[in-house]
Amino acid sequence: MRRPSLDHARLSALPGGWRVEILDETPSTNAVLAERARSGEAPGLVITTEHQTAGRGRLDRGWTTPARSALTVSALLRPAPSVPVERWPWLPLMTGVAVATALRKEGYAAGLKWPNDVLIEGRKVCGILIERIETAGASPAAVVGFGINTSLTREELPIETATSLELESGAPVDRTAMLIAVLAELSAAYEIWESDPAALARRYRELSVTVGEQVRAELPGGDVWEGVATEIDDFGRLVIATDEGPRVVGAGDVIHARLRPRQ
Repeated sequence: MRRPSLDHARLSALPGGWRVEILDETPSTNAVLAERARSGEAPGLVITTEHQTAGRGRLDRGWTTPARSALTVSALLRPAPSVPVERWPWLPLMTGVAVATALRKEGYAAGLKWPNDVLIEGRKVCGILIERIETAGASPAAVVGFGINTSLTREELPIETATSLELESGAPVDRTAMLIAVLAELSAAYEIWESDPAALARRYRELSVTVGEQVRAELPGGDVWEGVATEIDDFGRLVIATDEGPRVVGAGDVIHARLRPRQ
């Protein structure tokens, strides 16, 4: 299978202040960018790689893909000190909004599974991991990491409920064009996050495929709640109507009862 490299020239002068560096191979783009952030790197730096060999997902799960079969990207943001700390938990959801919006504009039926998995027709196509980095003499940084499966074959998928853009469309994907599109949407979503959090919450709810679903929430402490997901609250938490009453989930694994069957 032919998997072209990212196009340096097309990524050299992007709007929104993004500065893209392409690594041939790295264990983790988030780890590289976090180190740069600690050294005082200015916001707007984007680290991407042709082959990530030891990526991390939520809850420290490993994440790897064959070379040039995915977009593995980390972007550096430095929110203004005036932004309330209570708004930071919305950053991963904001990133999900950006990715899902970009994919929808390209014709994919993308939606958001709480908190920040991007699905196409019930299958995961993108995972997101945000890390807060404290830096001496500067405001905290946010390392925004995301990985989009672009050309993974069915045999290469990490889990049965995953998919890739090429599997969904049946056509080759221009990874460079997709990265440009996602970064444009990330800029737009970040502006909304900073200035109008209510508008971002509305957009997230519009993209949610979790609200209305029968779900099982597995919490970090070991508790399990089952019921119907009824809403995303103003803090980005999932509200579940259980037999014992409403429960609010701020962190954990949420499993949808209905998943798209494998064709």
